[in-house]
Amino acid sequence: MPQITLDQRDTVLVATIANPPQGFMDDDTVSELAALLDRVEQDQAIRAVVFTGGLPGVFIRHYDVDVLEARGRAMQAKGLTFDPSRPVPESLYLTCLRRIETMPKAFIAAINGIAMGGGFELALACDLRLAAAGTYWLGLPEINIGLLPGAGGTQRLARLIGEGRALDLIMRGRTVQPAEAERLGIVAECVDGDLAAAAFSAAQEFGAKPPLALAHIKRLVRGTLSRPLDDGLADERTLFCDLMVSQESIDRMAAMNAGTRDIRDRDGG
Repeated sequence: MPQITLDQRDTVLVATIANPPQGFMDDDTVSELAALLDRVEQDQAIRAVVFTGGLPGVFIRHYDVDVLEARGRAMQAKGLTFDPSRPVPESLYLTCLRRIETMPKAFIAAINGIAMGGGFELALACDLRLAAAGTYWLGLPEINIGLLPGAGGTQRLARLIGEGRALDLIMRGRTVQPAEAERLGIVAECVDGDLAAAAFSAAQEFGAKPPLALAHIKRLVRGTLSRPLDDGLADERTLFCDLMVSQESIDRMAAMNAGTRDIRDRDGG
């Protein structure tokens, strides 16, 4: 039985993830996620993707620890040792998260319940995170079972909320509830109401934006902390000029100059 069900509505693809009974993520989830991203990449009609959980009160609980324990025992039995001087190749899940970050489309995490470990790392890879108001837990508590976040959590959370706050949460294995996640800047909004509607509205708004401009902005902002300022500024002015010559941008500027459009007009929202 598939773990990810898809519902395409015009330019928005809603991906609902459910692995009963606990809502864990496992290798099958990752394979389906990779196939989903293939579809999104190939289908130009899809402009935004919304991820949400299909079980009550669960986004993705975390990666199945039974799978991780078995994998650890197998590696131990082979006598494998690891050192940063010999980097481990990127797993399929890490590849998926990198694709979400770099794909020139919008990805939204509609966090409708508990999201820890690998599930929380999926949300961190998205461009926008909305969380339903309520009493449930978000975070990276892997240290409590002797591990660390292994799917980009240490890197993405630090870039999102700063090194000090990320160290506090990850080193203490502390999880937070949605209201605190909003205060820390982990989620953009704690939604006290219809989360699915709020996420879909945001996705429609992304989908209505000029696609080339959205893609360039995502590329520039996503890479801010990974390159020198001068390189980022060079990319910014180059991509600005690329948009200046695009017909959609010219048409929109002309409409503004003709008085039929305001620079504050937000398509789709």
